[in-house]
Amino acid sequence: MLKGKTALVTGSTSGIGLGIALSLARQGASIVLNGFGDTEGPKAQVDALGVKVGYHGADMSKPEEIAEMMAYAASEFGGVDVLVNNAGIQHVANVEDFPVDKWDAIIAINLSSAFHTTRLAIPHMRVKNWGRVINIASAHGLVASAQKSAYVAAKHGIVGFTKAIALETATTGITVNAICPGRVLTPLVQKQIDANAARDGIALDAAKRELLAEKQPSLQFVTPEQLGELAVFLSSPAAENVRGAAWNMDGGWVAQ
Repeated sequence: MLKGKTALVTGSTSGIGLGIALSLARQGASIVLNGFGDTEGPKAQVDALGVKVGYHGADMSKPEEIAEMMAYAASEFGGVDVLVNNAGIQHVANVEDFPVDKWDAIIAINLSSAFHTTRLAIPHMRVKNWGRVINIASAHGLVASAQKSAYVAAKHGIVGFTKAIALETATTGITVNAICPGRVLTPLVQKQIDANAARDGIALDAAKRELLAEKQPSLQFVTPEQLGELAVFLSSPAAENVRGAAWNMDGGWVAQ
């Protein structure tokens, strides 16, 4: 379905971002990966699907590096047709204890980076009169949790940003939507489960269930593969009139 298109996924060397990149690659899209840590492994996984793959290590807190990444995508791939703004970080603390540098970093990476990529991707999409911007928000873009003020503010901001750009592009072939995942079993979440199990002296399965029971009624983790398939749908002709949606895939979290 996406043969001849290029997808750029920020924060895609692991977890949700890599899952989405692989799903888009299975539809024939060329992929530009971005992120830290291991890069050769994710590139090999995409390459094995028979599509062109590139990587740019832009720090998503730095607008000048984001501009360099978008220029790389333009020169090496002809531009970005499907933009997935996924990069994100987290810090947990009460507001009076929240480090200022952590607040600034979370707003920069979780919110402002989407502005910088989108403003540079939209002109190419307008020329082609086709494009998809998919912003990975969170259940925390729709509801709040204590001690996550920066993350909740950024994710609510992403949902609002999504709606505004969807309206700006409403009469074009460009759609802009947000996906709002609940708890996803990423490597970072697995570390949290391992730590909780060790702290409480309980089995890993019990620690998983305990973590899910706090918020997610299904008691099942959302998977990167499920989120990837939702991104595929939002990139499809069937989703041409899905515009400005904040689509929660959260096991019932925000239904409560």
